[in-house]
Formats: sequence, structure tokens, C-alpha cells
Amino acid sequence: MLGKCFSILCIVAFIFGAFNGSMESVSKSILEGADKSVTLCISLIGVMALWNGIMEILKESGIIKRVSRLLTPVMRLVFPSAFKSGIATEEITACISAGVLGVSNAVTPLAINAISKMERGKRKGVATNDMIMLCMLGCACFNIIPTTIIAIRQKMGATYTYEIIVPVWICSFACMVIGILLCRLMGKINGDS
Repeated sequence: MLGKCFSILCIVAFIFGAFNGSMESVSKSILEGADKSVTLCISLIGVMALWNGIMEILKESGIIKRVSRLLTPVMRLVFPSAFKSGIATEEITACISAGVLGVSNAVTPLAINAISKMERGKRKGVATNDMIMLCMLGCACFNIIPTTIIAIRQKMGATYTYEIIVPVWICSFACMVIGILLCRLMGKINGDS
């Protein structure tokens, strides 16, 4: 779906560029955008590798299991079916921990792993309330260390790289609470699955 949307945007840009007589500007923007995106990705590799390594160390050392046990009372409220059945609890905790630590690129593979475990024995292609909640928290989780934003601000030459931490805490906490409430409300309206 995302590929189709991107293709449509590119086609529309080319059409408008042709009609406006600004194809030179369109092609120049494409080349500059490609150059900047590669430069940005390369500059973020170090930060992402560091935090992914830390998450792997936490997982291998058993700290994620301990955190899972500590967070079980809270997680039991947020993911009632998964924690009642005991399925994917460690994966859910690892995913939420990665989101809280600001390792957003590690959240996706962890969430996919957790959802694939939760999906076993269920009807394929139908998301349960816990799966929907995990997807929402993967996108709108409380973020203690916004590593990606800090790295981007540092790369772009921001003078005060860390000044966004408190606003990120406020926004991410508000988004998380509103998301949890909306998921619970929609779960009650649509029935538990």
C-alpha cells in the first residue's frame, strides 16, 4: 500500500513538473533528496547499532525476563489475553522496552515476533485486541530516551540537542494514554477477540 501511495505521489510530481515547465527542478530535487537521505541513513547507523546491541545484550543476559516479571502487573492490565495465556509475554515486554528506550527501529521486528506468536491458534488475518494494542504502543509508546530524534538533531547541527527530552516525555506519555484508552474503548465497542 505504501509503495502504491509513493508511486502515485511520484507520478503526480512528474505530471505537474511537466505541465509547469519545471522538470529541471523536479529532477534536481530528486537527486538532492536521494543524496540527503543516504547521508542521513549512514549517519544514524552508529546510534541504531549501539541501541540494537544494547537490546540484544539485555535479552541475552536475561534482564528482559526480569523486567517482564516486574512489569507483569501493569502488562496484565494492558495485554490481558496474552498475559493470561502466557503467550508472547517476553516478546511484548522486549518490544515495549525498546520503545521506552527510544530504539524505534528495534520495535518493529520485536512486535512482528510477538504478534506472530500471539497469532498461533487464532484465525489468520484477524487481529486480536492485544495485537492492536501492541501495534499502537509500538507507534505511541512513552519514550524516555528519544535516540533517533537526538541523533537527527545532532546531525543537523542543533545547538541544544537534548532540549527536546521533556517535550518528548509529555507528548509520548499523552499519546500512549490516549492510545490505550481508545484501544480499550474500541475493544469494548467491537467486542473482545
